[in-house]
Amino acid sequence: MPSVTHEALVELFKNRPTLAAEMLQDALGQPVPAFTEARVEPSDFTEIVPSDRRADAVIVLLVGEQERPAMAIVVEVQLGVDLDKPYVWPVYVTQTRARHRCPTRLLTVTINPKMARWCSQPIDTGHPGWILTPLVLGPEGVPVVTDAEQAKAAPEVAVLSAMAHGQEEVGEAIGVAFLAAAAGLDEERRALYGDLVLSSLNEAARRTLEAMMKSGYEFQSEFARSYVAKGVEKGRLEAKAQAVLAVFDARGLEVPAEVRERVLASTDLAELDRWIRRAAVISDARELLATTDS
Repeated sequence: MPSVTHEALVELFKNRPTLAAEMLQDALGQPVPAFTEARVEPSDFTEIVPSDRRADAVIVLLVGEQERPAMAIVVEVQLGVDLDKPYVWPVYVTQTRARHRCPTRLLTVTINPKMARWCSQPIDTGHPGWILTPLVLGPEGVPVVTDAEQAKAAPEVAVLSAMAHGQEEVGEAIGVAFLAAAAGLDEERRALYGDLVLSSLNEAARRTLEAMMKSGYEFQSEFARSYVAKGVEKGRLEAKAQAVLAVFDARGLEVPAEVRERVLASTDLAELDRWIRRAAVISDARELLATTDS
C-alpha cells in the first residue's frame, strides 16, 4: 500500500496539473511545448498490465481550441526500490503515447537522494536502440521557495520545496513563505498543505512556524496526525531504550556493542519493558538477548 507521503506527493501533481511541465522545464531543463491547458487523465493500463498496476498520474498538455495533445507526462513518485518498475515504466510510456498519440515523457519524483540515483538508471528494454532513461526530479532539482509571492503563485511548488528542503537551514524561510500563500487556498488544501509543510520542517523551523500560527492550531489532515503519533511513539521507544542502558550503567555492567545496537534499534515497547526488568537482575549484559520470556 502506498505511504501517505507518496500519496501526498501525487496529490500535488494532480492538484496543479501544470506542475509536471513546470518541473520538467524549470528544474530539469527539458523542452516543453507551448500549451493552453494541462489536464489530468486516467492512468490505468489494464490493457496489458494487471488491474492493480497504474501510473501515479498522467498529465496531458493540450493545445488550442481543438485541445490537441502536445505532450503527455507520466508522473511516478518513487520513495523506495521497486524492482518491478524497470519493467512497467516502459509500458506506462508506450501505452500513454498510444492512447494520446503524442510525445510522452516519464517523470519520476522522489525526496530521497539515493532513490534519485536509483530512478535515473537507464532501462534497457532489449530492443535495439530503445533505452528508456527516466527523467528524475530529486531533492536537488526541487526549487527552494522562500519568496512569498512565488509561494502564492504556486503553492504546490512551495509544499514540494518544504518536503525536499525542510530539514535544511532554509526550512524556516520556506515555511514562512508558505504561510503567506495558505490564506488563498481552499479549506481542504490549506489543511493538507499546511500539515505537510509543518511536518517536513526541522524542529527549530517547526517551532517558529507553530508560534506564527493561530493559538491552539491542531493538525487537520490524516498525514499530520500520523506524523505526530509516530513522533510520540519514537520518543517513548528512545526513552525506554535509554532506560535499559541506564540500568546496566548503574550496575556497572559492560554493554557489548551488539547488545547496545539491538536495544537502541528496538521498535517494541513491550520488549523494552521486559528488558528493563531483566537488566536489573542479570549478571552479564549478553544475557539480555538470550530470551525475552522474563
